Amino acid sequence: MQRLFQILLIATTLGSCWLGMMIVHEFGHVLHAWLSGGTVAKVVLGPLVISRTDVDPNPHPLLTAWGGPIWGCLLPLFAWMTALLCRAGWTYLLRFFAGFCLIANGCYLGVGVFDRVGDAGDLVRHGTPGWLLVLFGIVTIIPGFWLWHGLGPNFGLGAGNGKVSETAAVTVSVLFVLLILTETLIFS
Repeated sequence: MQRLFQILLIATTLGSCWLGMMIVHEFGHVLHAWLSGGTVAKVVLGPLVISRTDVDPNPHPLLTAWGGPIWGCLLPLFAWMTALLCRAGWTYLLRFFAGFCLIANGCYLGVGVFDRVGDAGDLVRHGTPGWLLVLFGIVTIIPGFWLWHGLGPNFGLGAGNGKVSETAAVTVSVLFVLLILTETLIFS
């Protein structure tokens, strides 16, 4: 039975991290669009789509484009540090999420610069040099992996010997289902 909780925790943590990363990333685009006088026409989120934020008019597309990866990294780090200061028992979950977001956003820009898709393409088209996107990738991916280092036992790996918090497994599973429902019913 313990192995089932381990699989449940790992699978739903990965799923929740993917969906949560898209939420904080798109929040950054929305925030920067509003701050720059743009109008958010639509936000698309969902478990089976790549998220996006449509802004029209978008008076400062460069600022709007940078909002996603910047806040997509900073908000999860802030959440993890807050949990760390509060000494929450589930801090490792937010640490994993922060690492996930750093790696995902770093890869998105650092590798995306080569085929110019999504935000990386928008940033280059609006004047950001490609080397800056690669540098962003390096500066975020490395700490992302550092945040993940040593978390294996919390997920029942290595010294964890398959044992995980059953409460965490159930809680993250419920969160994952709620994220799927919310994104599907409201944002797709």
